[in-house]
Amino acid sequence: MQLIETTDSPRYVRLHEQDNVVVVVNDHGLGEGSRFADGLTLVESVPQSHKVALLDIAKDEPVRRYGQIIGYALEDLPRGSWVKEDQLGMPAAPELDSLPRCDAIPAPLPPLEGYTFEGYRNADGTVGTRNILGITTTVQCVTGVLDHAVKRIRDELLPRYPNVDDVVALTHSYGCGVAINARDAYIPIRTVRNLARNPNLGGEALVISLGCEKLQAGQVMHENDPSVDLSEPWLYRLQDASLGFVEMIEQIMSLADARLRKLDQRRRETVPASELILGMQCGGSDAFSGITANPALGFAADLLVRTGATVMFSEVTEVRDAIYMLTSRAETPEVADALVREMDWYDQYLERGAADRSANTTPGNKKGGLSNIVEKSLGSIVKSGSGAIQGVLGPGERVNRKGLIFCATPASDFVCGTLQLAAGMNLHVFTTGRGTPYGLAMAPVVKVCTRTELAQRWPDLIDIDAGRIATGRASIEELGWELFHYYLDVASGRQQTWAEKHKLHNDIILFNPAPVT
Repeated sequence: MQLIETTDSPRYVRLHEQDNVVVVVNDHGLGEGSRFADGLTLVESVPQSHKVALLDIAKDEPVRRYGQIIGYALEDLPRGSWVKEDQLGMPAAPELDSLPRCDAIPAPLPPLEGYTFEGYRNADGTVGTRNILGITTTVQCVTGVLDHAVKRIRDELLPRYPNVDDVVALTHSYGCGVAINARDAYIPIRTVRNLARNPNLGGEALVISLGCEKLQAGQVMHENDPSVDLSEPWLYRLQDASLGFVEMIEQIMSLADARLRKLDQRRRETVPASELILGMQCGGSDAFSGITANPALGFAADLLVRTGATVMFSEVTEVRDAIYMLTSRAETPEVADALVREMDWYDQYLERGAADRSANTTPGNKKGGLSNIVEKSLGSIVKSGSGAIQGVLGPGERVNRKGLIFCATPASDFVCGTLQLAAGMNLHVFTTGRGTPYGLAMAPVVKVCTRTELAQRWPDLIDIDAGRIATGRASIEELGWELFHYYLDVASGRQQTWAEKHKLHNDIILFNPAPVT
């Protein structure tokens, strides 16, 4: 990465020697006539994080960033001009039947030993980073009653159990009015089930149902499942109540009190860093995401994999245009095949909705300098680090091995976070360039910003400022190690993220590609 530096002068970042565009670093951008240290002069004003032509680019010639083609010039782009979204024609998506497979498998990363955190051991062998009572639901109909009960549980019961971090309602919009036997209905069903099995719930989740819905409690909690305790009462059906609302609340509180009593007996203990299950995600991305925050996450991901931990990256439409880089890194042909399978499934899903992967980019992405989904994908996959991809999860599946895992999810922040929780994530890290107060109730969320200007505007929302990389105040390696240690501190409860302190929690949003009736 080439960085044109010094605090007071115009600065840009060039990521690869083949790139013919660079990205403006200066806060608030640069005006016409600004001259960089190498002589490049702007012929017009360019906002921060947007691209500048490093040399004359003729019409139809490729525009390169990350050493890859992100588009083709629709008109002549003079040296020093602002390269805008509407000046680029987007390349076609890589053909899935001709991808390279397992031809660039990285050598195994050397072990990193001796790192630990303080976590809660569960009966099924998993480890929680928090000690939470989860109350899941089978249908949206019960949400109002459960929300009322949870408020009373927090106010009246939780203070009696100081070793329990919180009580969380796992409410959602699924369960009835849906084609429960449709081809793709398995995705929301297994997601609901696996959310209740998240390590941070300690195997003590409860189920509240209505009674007449299509999604029955037995589909959420299966007998002989070691990840949940079914030896004591775990289900309450609202339609069983004979004394109406008052009885419903009393019964839910009674069940919660018994589970809180058990959870309160748990204590943190020292566990190896290999017990961490980290989920990584982008949201409100900008052109700095692939320069600062995501590379730092990638370095930290490599460190965690070296300890034996599980690291998940996601968002199908945000890897689709760079999938050839991932299939090349697949550890086995089976992993490469699974990556292709998930890309193909999602291509067909988008086609059924008369959309394609270009629908991914948002107005904020574009305002932040990302011209299209190709450019966004190349910056997104950087957070996967440099190691071999060792496994693939379908949406709603639970992780069953360690290492670097691709967890196939939509790119929607809320849906992706929900599916990573279902996969077993006990710690989340979220990078943002434009800014978002995103948070999850079931797992701590570490918020990493791409630009220092955002960290300065939102000092009580951003946990780690990766913008220091762009200004030369820190290296990718230094930020990666900082993140690694911060993860272990948050997992241990020694640190609380800003989202935790403010109790900023997005809703659980299920991915339901099946019909609604």
